[in-house]
Amino acid sequence: MHRAGSEWLIHDYREDDLAAVVHLIDTTAELGQESVFSLAECITALTSRQPAVVAVSDGTPIGAALAHVAGERAWVMRIAIAPGRRGRGLASALLRELERRLLERRVRRIAYVLPAEELLGEGLHNAGYTRRPAAAYFEKDEPQAGPAAGLLEELGGRLLPGDLWERMAGMEAEKSLIERRVVLPLAEPERAARHGVRPPRAVALFGPPGTGKTTFARAVASRLGWPFVELLPSRLADEGNLAAALRTAFARIAQLERVLVFIDEVEEIAPVRGEGAPSGMHGVTNELLKLIPGFREGEERLLVCATNSVRSLDSAFVRHGRFDYLIPIGTPDAAARSAIWSRYAQARADVDLAALVAASELFTPADIEHAARSAAQAAFERDLGTPGGAAEAGATTDDYLAAIAQCRPTVTPAMIEQFTADIASHARV
Repeated sequence: MHRAGSEWLIHDYREDDLAAVVHLIDTTAELGQESVFSLAECITALTSRQPAVVAVSDGTPIGAALAHVAGERAWVMRIAIAPGRRGRGLASALLRELERRLLERRVRRIAYVLPAEELLGEGLHNAGYTRRPAAAYFEKDEPQAGPAAGLLEELGGRLLPGDLWERMAGMEAEKSLIERRVVLPLAEPERAARHGVRPPRAVALFGPPGTGKTTFARAVASRLGWPFVELLPSRLADEGNLAAALRTAFARIAQLERVLVFIDEVEEIAPVRGEGAPSGMHGVTNELLKLIPGFREGEERLLVCATNSVRSLDSAFVRHGRFDYLIPIGTPDAAARSAIWSRYAQARADVDLAALVAASELFTPADIEHAARSAAQAAFERDLGTPGGAAEAGATTDDYLAAIAQCRPTVTPAMIEQFTADIASHARV
């Protein structure tokens, strides 16, 4: 089950949802939620186990979305929202969850046909046609179907949900920088070219552990709509010859039309060369240095590397010409922590965000998530122990503060001091 908002939960359609979903479809048809698919066709799709999702609030279905899959194309048959629930983002949430399930079925095109108030031509009327609302046709292309999809699967890559960028709370300064420097030039290449801006091909994110470097990389892929492929040094090393495994992986990646390649803890394969370097790593670093220029030749490719210690990277690896930007990702400031806590507390007025922000200085987004989960678990267990389940819903400020007190921050003051020095000596934005 997927939590799509503070007011509802979304789950896959189940057989016992049929009556409620049919009622939703039938009773909302006159509320601007019409469809070219009849109620009978929708029932057939539901009973034949076509993809469908249902939103529930307090145990009552309040929305549903269903589709029919035909080969590489899927038709969104209906999105039905209960009266009083429209305009709150539920339709978008249902559609996102439905799309995710369609992508799992290797659907390449998603079509949505809606009635539109357009008059039919007079000639058709004269020919005996009865006037009906015309159809407004919406279609969405999903990349990487067919052979490329198989290659993507072999590489361990996938298309991510399309809302990861919007779901990122806090870290607005870093998010704005990455959007302006990285995302927009890649998303608007023609406009960038008019101003002499060359879209980046490789960027490195550096900062203390747990600050969200991987989350940013995934969000950029989501924002661009590009497949996400993560190369794990440890997995490549399992193939025996790490340099050869890197060469093979990049050769296969080159066959993809568009892709974001992510390498975490890149210092494992591009450490400072010279005395003290791990045995055999000199050749691996040299191989990676040779591969990056070829990767940069692609129009719709982006290499994102992440490291906790930018000073551990070989200077030739991060020089101009290989990496366009070296972007620092630090711990969230007070405003960012407030935004993150607000998301986990579901913006409840009874939670003292200021107290949580003050108590969680130096917490990373991962630390905050851990504390929030611990507080939610405490509230859940308290509810289980309350006769009739009458306990207050959700974690309280005290629950969150207790969880914060039990959480050991990932980042230490010494790490922050080193990070600050690294920004001065290595950042390139």
